[in-house]
Amino acid sequence: MARVVVVGGGFGGMAAAARLAKLGHEVTLLERSERLGGALTTVEHDDFAWDAGPTSTLLPAVVRDLFRKSGRPLEREVDLQPLDVVREHRFADGSSLVLPGGSRAAQLAAFDELGAGLGQQWVDHVASYGEPWELLRKEWYERPFDADVAPSELLRLLERRESLHRRLRRTLGDERLRLVAGHRVVMDGHDPRDAPVIAGVDVYLEQRFGAWTVPGGLAALGTAMADRLALRRVTVLTGTPAADLVVRADHVVAVRTADGDELDADVVVVAVDPRRLPALASHVRRTRAACPPAVCHVALEGDLPDLTHEVVLHGDPLLVVRTGGRAPDGAAAWTVLARGRLGEDLLTALARRGLDVRRQVVARIDRTPRDLVEAWGGSPHGVLWQGPRSARTRLGPRTPIEGVLTAGAHATTGSGLPFAGLSAALVAEMVGRAELRR
Repeated sequence: MARVVVVGGGFGGMAAAARLAKLGHEVTLLERSERLGGALTTVEHDDFAWDAGPTSTLLPAVVRDLFRKSGRPLEREVDLQPLDVVREHRFADGSSLVLPGGSRAAQLAAFDELGAGLGQQWVDHVASYGEPWELLRKEWYERPFDADVAPSELLRLLERRESLHRRLRRTLGDERLRLVAGHRVVMDGHDPRDAPVIAGVDVYLEQRFGAWTVPGGLAALGTAMADRLALRRVTVLTGTPAADLVVRADHVVAVRTADGDELDADVVVVAVDPRRLPALASHVRRTRAACPPAVCHVALEGDLPDLTHEVVLHGDPLLVVRTGGRAPDGAAAWTVLARGRLGEDLLTALARRGLDVRRQVVARIDRTPRDLVEAWGGSPHGVLWQGPRSARTRLGPRTPIEGVLTAGAHATTGSGLPFAGLSAALVAEMVGRAELRR
């Protein structure tokens, strides 16, 4: 049995802790804030509640595997449901696209409604990610990377000089298709000119596997994971920031808290931005975190437009409206996010795009990118793309310090719960079962 300390109580940290505890290890999890979940929590005001971070997820099999491998099946804990519509895109020229998920045929028809021949152009673009995804899944997300033994196809894929921006301009002739294809990358805080082609794989995952959510809010997954840690008897220390790793002879021996206490450890899993820990900071000093968007949670009453769960308003700034918050009867809870140049109040910018709800507002909570980073202790969007060949600048899952592994948003090249979950599964596989360790 190894003594494992997990630093960080976001989804990646909780997933790693639950898996390692199920494998028989003695696990302690440190979280700087007073509650677990990181971005996978709620913001509440009176009878209104909003998801603080994501409202949907891709690759539901990752979440199902996590729950199955750490205890009871997901279906007994959380009602994860597919979304018929991934989102609606509204463009500056007045046209719009309702994007279905989980179906090639449905997407082909939707894009053909946007313009003759655009459907085939779109599905051909999405199909081009099929083989790269299978290669990435098997050799990058589910296996520790080692350049000495990695398949040559993977190395070529990671070393491609072509940016996502250039790829989209080369393969998609209509600007609206390029906006749809690059949307998730932009909303995660990246410039497509600095992102590799593989950053666009989400369009394949949306079409192939769909998007999923939980009625009432995706934060229910965070609550279920916290319960799973209790079931697996993980020692959880909230309100306990980790100050640094204690390293002797190039091997980690403990984690030092901000209070000066030292928690002995055979293995440490860092599920936060490694730049926050001096022992690791020097190994990632050239990286930057992807900045969260500006966010406004609004409580609304009265007559409101009938919107799908997510509407994207393309332009500068790029605005996203999410309608799935919890509210009393006759009211609604929306979240508005913004990327780009925002020289005015966010709801004023929304009104200029044709969605004026300012008279229906009964309460609002504004959170700047800095507010979110301070609240969560880092960015849930992980490491910023700084060039098409920057995939290997991330630190993880192995680190130069023996006994230290990484999981979560900063340890993976994908954004969101499924990639954080895959990184946690990879860490658990590397540590192995307690009875197999010497």
